[in-house]
Amino acid sequence: MRKPTREVRIGSLFLGQNHPIVVQSMCATKTQDVDATFAQILQLSSAGAGIVRVAVDSPADADALEEIHRKIQKLEPAERERINLSVDLQENYRIASRIAPLVAKIRYNPGHLHHVEKEVPWREKVRWLVRVARENDIALRIGVNCGSIDPEKHAENDPIFSSALEHADWLSELGFDRFCVSLKDSTPETVLHVNRLFAEKRPEIPLHLGVTEAGIPPLGIVKSRAALEPLLFEGIGDTLRISLTVPNDRKQEEVEAGRALLADVLAGRHTVSSMWKPDGLNIISCPSCSRVQNARFVELAMQVHAMTTYAKKIPLTIAVMGCRVNGPGETDHADLGLWCGPESVNLKCRGTLLGSFSYDEILPRLKTELDRLIAGNISET
Repeated sequence: MRKPTREVRIGSLFLGQNHPIVVQSMCATKTQDVDATFAQILQLSSAGAGIVRVAVDSPADADALEEIHRKIQKLEPAERERINLSVDLQENYRIASRIAPLVAKIRYNPGHLHHVEKEVPWREKVRWLVRVARENDIALRIGVNCGSIDPEKHAENDPIFSSALEHADWLSELGFDRFCVSLKDSTPETVLHVNRLFAEKRPEIPLHLGVTEAGIPPLGIVKSRAALEPLLFEGIGDTLRISLTVPNDRKQEEVEAGRALLADVLAGRHTVSSMWKPDGLNIISCPSCSRVQNARFVELAMQVHAMTTYAKKIPLTIAVMGCRVNGPGETDHADLGLWCGPESVNLKCRGTLLGSFSYDEILPRLKTELDRLIAGNISET
């Protein structure tokens, strides 16, 4: 039985109450590649994505979004009506005023509000975003991720929950209720925990469910189902994304996986018997998205999976991250972290930077460091 949440309009659809759960995805193309991004919006929408998200972080991105918007307006009415765009804001939150007239929803990350205009209190930044949303008749999403936590929350027991609750309470104080919340982590168990906490504390707020950096399929689907399926059976969740590391031409697999999950839940089919935990090596990789700085990131993530099969029983974590958004946080927390840049890959070992290596050099160096850690684990036992 769905737990009732308030109704929130996102363009031509609604979240909450008794409305169907919405599957969404995010473009992996560069936003400034207008034709490719427009094509991917159509690809994801045709696959069944009720909301399609794009990243905008610069004036050039905003210019491109204007062109994309014009292309969407030229579509046949039925096709145009099906497309509901959401924008992912990063550090440049002020760009919201430019892009708000072009989209149905803006997602902001509380952790990123501290990166710019540090002299301005975060509450005033959010107040400004709320004003922009109101003036343009759009919704907001408070999107909290484990890899980019508000620095003031790091010391708390449940920083994801604490950050999401603080921002939700502030939006409510401002009298703005056209928003949803997401609380995401790369560990399914944490996703379950923080979403249950939030649903208990603020049951009226629609929740966007997802496991961030779930990884390549089929493992990424298994991880996502481990967290999302129990929540959905408990009546928690109004929209969801299955975040997968896949090439651009396979991006619709996120939507297909989300729709398959919902079909199983609606039919009462339980596919998760116990909480997923890594049985040895745990490889975390972020979903392919437009923030990825080099398309070779997806290929590298797959190569890491293939290269490390010999160590699959070793209890270590490797993070393969494609951009600066969650890359620093996830690679700091992993035993070995690969943070991919435009021309090179930063390699970290338990938070310590070992150096920057070309895409051709990184796999042999990663293997050397992995073997060193394995030898150390064996010697300690």
